[in-house]
Amino acid sequence: MTKLPLALLATVAAAALALTGCSGSDSVDEGAEAASSNLPTGDEVSTTADPALTELLPADIVESGVINIAVDIPFPPMAMYDENNREIGFDPELGRLLGQKLGIDVSLNKQAFDSVIPSLQANKNDIIMSGMNDTPERQETLSFVDYTHGGFAIAVKKGNPEGITTQRDLCGKTVSVQKATVQGELLRAMDCGVDVMELPSDLDAQTALRAGKSQAYTADAVVAEYVVATTDDGEAFEIVRDAENPAGFNPVYSGIGVLKDDTELIEAVQQALQALIDEGTYKEVLERNSIDAYAVKSAEVNQGADAS
Repeated sequence: MTKLPLALLATVAAAALALTGCSGSDSVDEGAEAASSNLPTGDEVSTTADPALTELLPADIVESGVINIAVDIPFPPMAMYDENNREIGFDPELGRLLGQKLGIDVSLNKQAFDSVIPSLQANKNDIIMSGMNDTPERQETLSFVDYTHGGFAIAVKKGNPEGITTQRDLCGKTVSVQKATVQGELLRAMDCGVDVMELPSDLDAQTALRAGKSQAYTADAVVAEYVVATTDDGEAFEIVRDAENPAGFNPVYSGIGVLKDDTELIEAVQQALQALIDEGTYKEVLERNSIDAYAVKSAEVNQGADAS
């Protein structure tokens, strides 16, 4: 990718500032152009554009006027819809905030998790914001601007009828997971007879446990905690609490995926996220979605290089 001349970038930045100078719902009520932009609204966290960061954007992104973001929805609390069918949750809200800081519109595009990487390779989307774990295997194709750090959790039926108390207790059991997630890889790597049931969506994996087709369900800890707390008002499932792994099993970094050759876009996203961390709005988005325990201290790239 190539960058635009500074004169054109200055024009883009000025226009972006006009769109993002106000926070909350006011920013989307200032004329037709602002109303058509995907900006924070209501009580969502808001920021302002930084022209210096706009200059980092690749020319083709600026010319298109939008960053296309692949999001697997629903995947609460990372991404879901509200009663008005608006995308909410950590990934959509942080995505809008990044666009606002970069001074460019964003489009949140629903994409099945196992096709988010192909969607970048097909130029359908520019970045992935879908709670994706940063792993060495994925780094063969992507670079990650890491935005959370935590492990995965094990959920079982209420009452824990199988007596599962540790990760090793999954040996010989059927465990349902969403297709193409790192949890499936980790379970297979245990090499002790775990029957990994990979299903198209996270909801399918939950349903398998509920229907008795699996004895456990695994997902990122933040997702599993949300599922357990909200399904049947907390009466359907429970989390396996392992004192030796209070933050979840096999902690990994998760982040924003960008094709590794798109170095300019990687830099722009990294610096924009760092700006949000520095000003505190990143923390506000985490807190809004009850996942502040999984925060990163700085915007780093590919910290999952040593993951197993």
